Amino acid sequence: MAGRVSSDSSRPVIYWFRQDLRLRDLRGLNAAMATGRPVLACYILDDESPGEWQMGAASRWWLHHSLAALSRDIEKAGGQLYLGRGRATAVLAGMASSCGADLVCCSRQYEPWARQLEVDLHAALEQQGVELKRYSGSLMWEPETVSTQGGTPFKVFTPFWRRCRDLPVALDPPAKRVRFSRWPQLNEQTESLGDWALCPEKPNWAESWSALWQPGERHAHAKLERFLAEAVAEYDTGRNYPSRSVTSRLSAHLHFGEIAPARVFHAAREAGQVNPALQGETDKFLSELGWREFSHHLLFHFPTLPEEAFKSDFAAFPWVGGARELQAWQQGRTGYPIVDAGMRELWQTGYMHNRVRMVVASFLCKHLLVSWRAGQRWFWDTLVDADLANNACGWQWVAGSGADASPYFRIFNPTTQGEKFDKQGDYVRRWVPELASLPDRYLHQPWNAPAQVLQEAGIELATDYPLPIVDHRDAREAALAAYADVRAR
Repeated sequence: MAGRVSSDSSRPVIYWFRQDLRLRDLRGLNAAMATGRPVLACYILDDESPGEWQMGAASRWWLHHSLAALSRDIEKAGGQLYLGRGRATAVLAGMASSCGADLVCCSRQYEPWARQLEVDLHAALEQQGVELKRYSGSLMWEPETVSTQGGTPFKVFTPFWRRCRDLPVALDPPAKRVRFSRWPQLNEQTESLGDWALCPEKPNWAESWSALWQPGERHAHAKLERFLAEAVAEYDTGRNYPSRSVTSRLSAHLHFGEIAPARVFHAAREAGQVNPALQGETDKFLSELGWREFSHHLLFHFPTLPEEAFKSDFAAFPWVGGARELQAWQQGRTGYPIVDAGMRELWQTGYMHNRVRMVVASFLCKHLLVSWRAGQRWFWDTLVDADLANNACGWQWVAGSGADASPYFRIFNPTTQGEKFDKQGDYVRRWVPELASLPDRYLHQPWNAPAQVLQEAGIELATDYPLPIVDHRDAREAALAAYADVRAR
């Protein structure tokens, strides 16, 4: 029989941080503080509950630095961040028992495994007389609150976004005072962040990342302010050019909850209202926030999205590409410069420009006929902003199997994509330096360069840089034939 939740004002409240590693604009934390009781902060590294979707290597690097920043902020507010490792149900139950807490507050998560964890945790805590209260924290609109006129989930982005724009975006007023308490009995039991070994050691493939990324709430807000003050003026058109710094690069901060999406939404909308010349730019940026919401909406209502083709006819698609093709793609050795530049940027920085993400994903699925699941898995491990909903929806969109997907017959030509969006070759020359001396005319198609041009550039194809792994025209015809075969079944 479940115990009764105590109303003893001296008993502490546990705030369980998840994908909401911030102190501002956090509804659940505000509610915990409003009780007037001691609030104890914790984070649990749970590699068991997610199953095959435990955090990838790049995300773990970001998590380490984000937790370090959060811990410092909590110490400034008088408390400490308790770190626990293991299945969250068991760890939280033990924490509550040890410190005498009768209430655990947290933000919701929407991945299938996380939703099941919340169900299991509620049952486990209830058995010992502890209440679990969940709050919104990582989305602007809860998935259950957005539906078609018929009450069903949306499957197309445009009507989804039109509906969302008619809904309020709540942003709680800041808490008057965020003041934590320290754990009474658990000080010696908290684990060390360093002992979790979230960062690589040898080889340290993230050695240069500290110069590229600054995780944490303070840096997330500073990045938003810089974007709205500078880059957003060129956002609508400039975001397609990977050599230009006109995107917000907030995706990892949003995934880890270092900044509230509602805060980003209101700041961007206000920037457009204050300066009408920016209205089109900020509207486009807001629609990208909308795609994030749409991805989580789909994952919530269709939880098999990361594993199964959303369009059932794609379940039989003949993915004939193998390990050779996948490895060449992963290593940036396909012979197509824009593809290879993107894959090398990903490996060296944990990030890839969004236009290039579409190009490399299309190439893997439609040129190499390697399943979108393999690409999704590689992105999951190598992106600092790896997010289950965004990742699954993005890959299925490109493959043609997802909701509101790009038509399968729309196959990016990597050469023309490079020539259109990297005309001067700044992006390719940065990430594929062995081609840097080629003239612009041949940079995106080095196999067509005359022998003398290659010689003057000091390049020997197949030795210094690979020949194309597939011919574009042949690969396109093979992909269309495979698609037609699936459609005919």
